[in-house]
Formats: sequence, structure tokens, C-alpha cells
Amino acid sequence: MGRKRRDGQAGAGSTPATVAAARAGVPFTVHSYAHDPGTASYGEEAARALGTDPARVLKTLVAEVDGALVVAVVPVAGSLALKALAAAVGGKRAAMADPAVAERTTGYVRGGISPLGQRERLPTVVDGSALGHPSVFVSAGRRGLEIELAPAWWR
Repeated sequence: MGRKRRDGQAGAGSTPATVAAARAGVPFTVHSYAHDPGTASYGEEAARALGTDPARVLKTLVAEVDGALVVAVVPVAGSLALKALAAAVGGKRAAMADPAVAERTTGYVRGGISPLGQRERLPTVVDGSALGHPSVFVSAGRRGLEIELAPAWWR
């Protein structure tokens, strides 16, 4: 089971994601767990480790819509509908971004990409199902570290 580390403040061991949330005044809790480097799904690993419903754990994906990078935040149990993403940002075609481009642009490694505190500010689309939960978990900026916050923050 994961450990709760701190509430609403970025302190020692902070990441750009926790710093961004604290600066924005977003109430949050950081949870850590022992990451298994051999895991096949980072998000499913987080849900298991935290003992929470996978519908509350969101993965951050970087896609390219008509040549521009866009961030999609979707439940780990689901998959990204590329056509729906393109339509949501007024585009026509979407494809997953090259992982190296996603890492370089966000400043995070795959499996630790957070929708918060990215190196470059990208348009972000959050799956509407997130609003059905009082809180959700997203990567806090590294594997084995999740930030829990109210999904209404993205409205």
C-alpha cells in the first residue's frame, strides 16, 4: 500500500508538479509507493499500490493534433480516443506523440508524466469521467509518486 507524504505543500522531495499545484493554491496530497521497473502499466500499478479504483487514477498522454502537441488525461483503465481528442481541440487528425518528444517537451519521463508543472505549457483535455469522483490521482512527476486532487480544479 502507498504512503501519504504531505498535504497541499511542495517541500523537500518536491517535483515541478507539486510546486505548480502549491503555487496555484490547489489542495492536494502526495502518495508514494515502491515502483516496480518491470511493470507493464504504470497507472494500473499505481491503482494497485494505492488500493484505489483504477477509474480514479488518470494517465497523462501526449498526442499530436494537426502537428501540435496536446495533453490528454484519461483513466488508466481506458484508452485515448484520438478522434475525440482531435475534435475536443478543434483539430482533424490526432496521433500519439513520439515518447522522446513527449519526455523532452514535458520534462518528465514516460510513466511519470504529470499534467501539472510541465516544461512547456500545452493544451490539456481531461476525460469528463474524472468529475464523477471527489478526488483523482495523477502522476506527481516521477514513477512511484502520485498527486491526489479534486478533479473540479481542471474546470
